[in-house]
Amino acid sequence: MKKVQLLLGVAVIAASFTSCKSENEKMAEQSFDRYEKYVDSVNNVTEAEALANWQAIEAGYNERMNEADMAVANMQNQTNAQDRMEKASVKYTEFKMKVEASAPKPADRKTVIRNSYFGDGIMAGDSMDFSWVNKDNILKVYNDFYNEFEKNKDSYSREDFDEIKALYEALDSRKNTVEKEGLSSHDNGKIAEIKFKFGPKFKWERMGAKADENAEAKE
Repeated sequence: MKKVQLLLGVAVIAASFTSCKSENEKMAEQSFDRYEKYVDSVNNVTEAEALANWQAIEAGYNERMNEADMAVANMQNQTNAQDRMEKASVKYTEFKMKVEASAPKPADRKTVIRNSYFGDGIMAGDSMDFSWVNKDNILKVYNDFYNEFEKNKDSYSREDFDEIKALYEALDSRKNTVEKEGLSSHDNGKIAEIKFKFGPKFKWERMGAKADENAEAKE
């Protein structure tokens, strides 16, 4: 009788263990389903939509990926589980690369400065071609140059000042040509006033930027 009871007890424990294992497998499978379905759904989103919501997408992916990774141990066929993990991961990585490639590239600092002083795209690349400056627009170019410097002088780095100096010198060189092409005495006088204000101010601000960078380097 005792032997029968012992056998029954073992059977109950075994059944309980099997039931528990089966339940764990079901939960693991659900984790994998959530992970794979999430990756599939993300791939149906346009790059523009993904960029606008990328933080939320990445957080959702990491959460489901971690759940699936932890569930591998409870999957009956772990080799297959690892293969599924790998396929979903590759699919998501490929999508992520497409999204990142579609993101607008930030303009380099030199381009930002040139656009702010002369207008978007007028001074492209490393060009110092000021042939577009003539007797009719040169006063405005100088005036805009001075106003832009005055507005942002406190935000420039030493490298920014070097670029601004090179642009200013190239503009001055163009002025020498424009003077011979009929620059009015009125406009010439106004430009002289701008240069008189700009020269000392630029020198002072540039010295300050260098001093600040040297102090930061020492710290």
